[in-house]
Amino acid sequence: MEQGILPDREIAALNAAGGIVAQRPFDPDQVQPASLDLRLGARAHRVRASFLPGRQRSVAEALDRFSLHTVELGEGAVLETGCVYIVPLMESLSLPQDVRASANPKSSTGRLDIFTRVITDRAQEFDKVPAGYDGPLYLEISPRTFPVLVRQGSRLSQIRFRRGRATLTGEELVSLHAGSGLTSTADANISGGGIALSVDLRGDAQGLIGYRGKRHTSVVDVDRRAAHAVLDFWEPLHASRSGVLVLDPNEFYILVSEEAVHVPPDFAAEMTPYDPLVGEFRVHYAGFFDPGFGHSDAGGAGSRAVLEVRSHEVPFILEHGQIVGRLIYERMATRPKRLYGADLNSNYQAQGLKLSKHFV
Repeated sequence: MEQGILPDREIAALNAAGGIVAQRPFDPDQVQPASLDLRLGARAHRVRASFLPGRQRSVAEALDRFSLHTVELGEGAVLETGCVYIVPLMESLSLPQDVRASANPKSSTGRLDIFTRVITDRAQEFDKVPAGYDGPLYLEISPRTFPVLVRQGSRLSQIRFRRGRATLTGEELVSLHAGSGLTSTADANISGGGIALSVDLRGDAQGLIGYRGKRHTSVVDVDRRAAHAVLDFWEPLHASRSGVLVLDPNEFYILVSEEAVHVPPDFAAEMTPYDPLVGEFRVHYAGFFDPGFGHSDAGGAGSRAVLEVRSHEVPFILEHGQIVGRLIYERMATRPKRLYGADLNSNYQAQGLKLSKHFV
C-alpha cells in the first residue's frame, strides 16, 4: 500500500472495514479530502483541569476520579469560558497495525478560540493516536474567549490517518515549491522541513488588518452559520502608522498571512502551532490544510492563511512581514476523490482575512 495521508476514499474504506466505528452513519459531508470530522457524543464531563490518563489508565477511569458533573448535550448545552470539559466522541477506532492518526481542531473551531485536544485511552500525548489503537476517542474542550452552544453531533475536531512516511524532507519541499509554488513568495524561507509564513499588517483597502475577540459576549452557536453579528463579538483592528501591532497577553487575535498559500492535490499541509524561535506567542490552533486549498483549478487562487494568534505572558510586538509560523507538507497516499474548494463548497477557499462561518 502507498505511504502517506489516507484520502477520503480510504477513510470511507477504513470505516467499512471496521477500522472506524461510529455510533450512527457518517454525515454526508463528514469525510473531508484528507481527514474525518469527529462528532460530539451525548454528554460532557466538566473536570477540574486538563489531564492525560497515562499508560496505565483509560480515560473513563480518569473521569471517575476527576469529573465534577456531567452536562447532557442532546438538546444543546452551553460550555463556559475558562472551564474544561471532556466529551466522549461518537467515533471510536480499531486501527490496522500500519495506520496511525493525529487530530487537530477544525478551522472554525480555531477561529472561535475553542481549545480542543483528542485523548485516547492510556495516552501520554494529546492529539496522537498510535498505530493499531483499539478504543474510544474523547475530546477535551475549553472555550477561551466566547461561551459556546454545542450539541450531540457537533463537529469541533478532525482526524488524519497516516501510513508510513508522509512528511516531506527539506529537499523535497524545496523541489515541490519550485515546481508548484507553495506560497506566493518565490524566495521563500524553507528550513526544518517547513516553509515560512509571515503576517500582513498593511491590511486591505480600508486598512483592516484583523480582529480582536471581545470579552463577556453572548453565546456562539457552533452549528449555526451567519447567525451572529461581527461587532457583537469582535473589535476590528486597523493598520497603524508604525506598521506594528502590539499583542496584549492572553488576548485572542484573527490576522492573515502576507503570502497566498497553495496545497497541490497530491499533498496536504499543517501549520506548526508554535515556534519558540519566532517569539512568545502561538499561531494557528487549527492547522490542517486540505489538498486543493489555494489550488487554482479548485477555485482557490490567492487563498491566504488565517492566523489565530495569542500572546503568552508578556506583550509582544508584531511587524509587517514578520515570520509567524511554518507550513509542513505531507504527501497523500493517493489523490483524494474530491478537493478542498469547488468540489465541496468549502467555507474558506480563496479567503483573505476572514472570521469563522458563524459571523455576518
